[in-house]
Amino acid sequence: MMSSHRRSFTPVVLLLCLALAQLGLIGCTRKSTAQTSVDLQLKVSVPFRFVAYGDTRFHDPKDTEAANPPVRVALVQAIAAANPAFICFTGDIVYNGYDANDWKVWDSETSIWRDKNIPVYPSLGNHDLHGDEKIALGNYFQRFPDLKNSRYYSMRAANTLTLVLDSSLDETSGPQGQWLANKLDNIPADVDFVFLMFHHPPYTSSSDAKLFGGGHSARAGEQHLAMMLEERQPHARARFVVFSGHVHNYERHEHGGVTYFVSGGGAAHAYPISRAPDDPYQSKEINYHYLLVEVDHQQLKITMNRVELNNGKAVWTQPDSVKIAVPASASVAAAAQ
Repeated sequence: MMSSHRRSFTPVVLLLCLALAQLGLIGCTRKSTAQTSVDLQLKVSVPFRFVAYGDTRFHDPKDTEAANPPVRVALVQAIAAANPAFICFTGDIVYNGYDANDWKVWDSETSIWRDKNIPVYPSLGNHDLHGDEKIALGNYFQRFPDLKNSRYYSMRAANTLTLVLDSSLDETSGPQGQWLANKLDNIPADVDFVFLMFHHPPYTSSSDAKLFGGGHSARAGEQHLAMMLEERQPHARARFVVFSGHVHNYERHEHGGVTYFVSGGGAAHAYPISRAPDDPYQSKEINYHYLLVEVDHQQLKITMNRVELNNGKAVWTQPDSVKIAVPASASVAAAAQ
């Protein structure tokens, strides 16, 4: 008797559940844990310019162990004065992602960007995920609501496509890897440059040995990602350019037609790097800096803007600059395929 009642009752429950679910009143199925992504667009006209940098470690300015607060402020002010179309962050925005006070420092010290309506497109660094990850991500997404809780996402601006990855997740497998492969398989024909931005660098002359008091070796996951990009680059019309951070200095590497920048000089204490002899950029200095990316039709220029404080006064130099173009041969070859 009881079993018969259950059989007749079950379809009614299921129908009721489905009806309520369609109305959005209850969830009858287990909530998906799959990562979602968003595709953002910014209306700009060529030529335009933007800034890329990272490892700022916004934190209590009285605590000079975590970062160099005067340098951080000087960089923020200089970036605002450059009037970029947007700002890309290579991660480690704050010192501790779980700390609401660190994010309040971010809020106050970067208020000039919001006053000037300069959009910020971030990637997650390891410090941004410090502590309880749920709390850390809550603080992060509260500041960037357009991301809609997406840890990786795309951003289209004129003739460029920026693919932002979360390097705390596998970049070449799983949902993020599938998403990335799909994006690279379907680059719009009018895109000249594909920028990839994530925290951990695929190439660095730094190392975990920390010969000069700091440093990180390239990890296998990012090295595998670089191999994938370099395999694709000869068959792509668009040029691939990679922005990473994590290493607190500036580096530029060129492999397989892909240009890699390490831009981790946003104020986390910088350290010298024992640079490989074949590195395109050689320097024994520490380099607090930001990158100014000037985009034109089928070409761009990236300049490292370095700051040094002398008796509290910011002194600016431009020790490195490189031009990157879409080769005419690449355009013809891509059109013929």
